[in-house]
Amino acid sequence: MPLFINRDQIFAHQVHLLEHKLRNKEDHILELETENALLHLRLAESLAKLRYERNEDIRVQKQKHQQRQVQKSTHVALSKLLYEVKVLKQDLRDVFTISKGFAKELEDQSRQLLKCVGTARNGIQDHQSDIHKLQDQVAALEHTLHEEQQRYREERVRRRLLHNTLVELRGNIRVHCRVRPILPIDHSPGSPTSNGISSCEAVIQAVNDDSVLVNCVKTSSPVMNKIFEFERVHGPDDDQETVFEEVKPLLTSLLDGFNVCIMAYGQTGSGKTHTMIGSQSEGPTATVKDSQQGIIPKAADELFKLISEKPADSHTVEMSVVEVHNNEVLDLLARDEDGEVVGVKREVITTSTGTSDVPCLTYELVRSSAEVMQLINSVLKLRAHSPTMVHRDSSRSHFIVTLTVTSKSPDALTLARTLQSTRQDVRRVSQKEWWSPRCRRAASSRTSSPASSPYHSPCHSPCPSPRPSIAQTPLKTKLQLVDLAGSECVGMSGVTGAALWESSCINRSLSALSDVLGALAEQRPHVPYRNSKLTHLLQDAIGGDAKLLIMLCASPTQRFLTESLQSLGFGARARQVQREPPRRKNTALKMK
Repeated sequence: MPLFINRDQIFAHQVHLLEHKLRNKEDHILELETENALLHLRLAESLAKLRYERNEDIRVQKQKHQQRQVQKSTHVALSKLLYEVKVLKQDLRDVFTISKGFAKELEDQSRQLLKCVGTARNGIQDHQSDIHKLQDQVAALEHTLHEEQQRYREERVRRRLLHNTLVELRGNIRVHCRVRPILPIDHSPGSPTSNGISSCEAVIQAVNDDSVLVNCVKTSSPVMNKIFEFERVHGPDDDQETVFEEVKPLLTSLLDGFNVCIMAYGQTGSGKTHTMIGSQSEGPTATVKDSQQGIIPKAADELFKLISEKPADSHTVEMSVVEVHNNEVLDLLARDEDGEVVGVKREVITTSTGTSDVPCLTYELVRSSAEVMQLINSVLKLRAHSPTMVHRDSSRSHFIVTLTVTSKSPDALTLARTLQSTRQDVRRVSQKEWWSPRCRRAASSRTSSPASSPYHSPCHSPCPSPRPSIAQTPLKTKLQLVDLAGSECVGMSGVTGAALWESSCINRSLSALSDVLGALAEQRPHVPYRNSKLTHLLQDAIGGDAKLLIMLCASPTQRFLTESLQSLGFGARARQVQREPPRRKNTALKMK
């Protein structure tokens, strides 16, 4: 039977064999790959070990190199140290040699010193009694020094009392006169002459320190001389410093508890503003030179200088600035919402204690004279000015700067109480000499109705002043510096229209000031302070125990002779306030 061979089975068997071989091959390949991976790992480990061994060799070589360098440097250092040790040994041998010499010398000096100490000890024992005497003398000197210091303090208070007594003896109202030099405003083109004297020729001269000579010239009349006498007269050659030296003592009285007022009186162009403030250069950055400063800046300098000598924070200074224009008081330090200074109208009242006061007045705290002048320069532009026939920029209002000094010092309060008691003793003595029923009635009426009585004014004398007690703390005093408006008549100023009312208000306020001084000079029972806002505002500074200095400013030429005579006559009347008619004769005006 023929064999039947199935090809499919053969092929399947062959495929099966081939697949078996393939699987064997793949297993073999896997074994080889595994072996290859193991060989690679061994190779990596060998390379890492080789690299580590190489690094170790390099590190060892570096360490050996560093050790050689250290050994080399150590050898050099040891060599140097050995050399220094040798030098030091040599120095020690030298020092030892020197010390031996010093020891021997010290031993010799010690023996000599012991001898000296023994001698000195014997001398001290001998002079011990003298030392006790010296100690007793030192104790006595210390006790004497303490007594002298106490006496010095007492003498200092006594000196202040004598100073204020001297000022009062000179007059609480003092009048100084200043004659300015001839200026271009004195030259009037085509001016006539009188008795051969030109209108620009000087007819007013400072004869000496207290007299002014006036050559009164009238048409078809002989020349007639008049002499006016004042406490101090300054000629054209006297500078600002000379003028202020006569004013300076009043500032001491200010710190001693007295109100002080300094005012400049005279016609327009006579030098009032120059005397009070000084000459100011033109321009936006204008400043007043020290040599040209007037009384106001110099008084501020002196005031803060005196305060600096007192204990710290014992005095404070507040400042107010007002102008009296058309009989209205304007506060020049008041500010608007934008902070700009504007003039605000204020009213003057009389308080229950008899002093004048301006409610709602603006006060600025100042700490130096520079701050004072800064405020003044900021408000000067608000002052009323207008051109006249006399001056192209005439001041048409009264300018008043007030510095209020508040003292918290116990020494100042004690001194003020002493001054007050001294003044009261003087008043009691004077009242015993001329006391009259009239003054008794005035005193009783003042006690019953102080608000309505004319004696309610603190500036009235000789009756006791209703000024507040000095015992109140703190102590407040006022320094008022006044630059008055021009005192010339309407015909001289040549104003017309609305300016006539302005000029009329100026003249009426100055007339009221003259009436007040006249009432004080004649010791009238009523002093008309309230006739003008100017006199009402200055009520505390006129008469009484306040110190008032009037600086008369006079033009020297024939052109302004009438106005100058009016100013000099005003000063002569002011001097009468401190004079008693029964015992003194008025010699302010003499005829030759």
